[in-house]
Amino acid sequence: MLTVFQRTTTLALLIAGLLWHSVATAAEIKVMISGGLSAAYKELVPQFERATGHTVVTVYGPSMGTTENAIPMRLGRGERADVLIMVGSALGSLIAEGKAVAGTRVDLVRSPIGMVVRAGAPKPDISTPDALKQTLLAAKSVAYSDSASGVYVGTELFARLGITEEMKGKARMIPAEPVALGVARGDSELGFQQISELLPIPGVDLVGPLPEPVQKITVFSAAVAAGASEPEAGKALIAFLASPAAAPALDKSGLEPFAAAPPK
Repeated sequence: MLTVFQRTTTLALLIAGLLWHSVATAAEIKVMISGGLSAAYKELVPQFERATGHTVVTVYGPSMGTTENAIPMRLGRGERADVLIMVGSALGSLIAEGKAVAGTRVDLVRSPIGMVVRAGAPKPDISTPDALKQTLLAAKSVAYSDSASGVYVGTELFARLGITEEMKGKARMIPAEPVALGVARGDSELGFQQISELLPIPGVDLVGPLPEPVQKITVFSAAVAAGASEPEAGKALIAFLASPAAAPALDKSGLEPFAAAPPK
């Protein structure tokens, strides 16, 4: 017998599938997505494909920065996309530049920043701003991402803790690679990134989120890309990712979905 949640999810997908099929036959949707939603997205896309008959083709890259795979760089050199899923502030910039359609933007999740250590290493105290400050001062090496969380860590967090000078020389931004990979290899003692990007990486242990007074929540959003070949199918994918049916997978990956999950 199906649980209430399973019945709710099945019904939601069935209705959505009927609606989506009414506006288009099976389409190939090209998505550009940053790492923050990747784990949940990989779980949810097959559900969407089964329900709609659409096929989703995905490329991954940072929401910002100048690395080759960064979404703004991909768009700048003419790569085509139907849907963009990325940090909301960066998506806002693309909308302002005419590279995404403003009226299609949907905020999907809130994403807190967390810290990892190499698997099995002692977990230092980061429960308060002062405890985090002492942990950072004691660390030999610290890594942070080249996306929204890393920009905050490198330009705001250290300053708010009053340790900007002390972190020079031992804290560095990591481009085009999940921060946790370097921590797992032993390249860095501590690593900071969105929790949803830290959890999928083996070889590290999550210490926890930044303490609330110095936490920075990043909103991840989706929109149809300007010049999309499959705008209606793209809207359908965004609607599914923003629906209550998608919320459990998003929550499991360390994200805080705007849509409430169906009751179990």
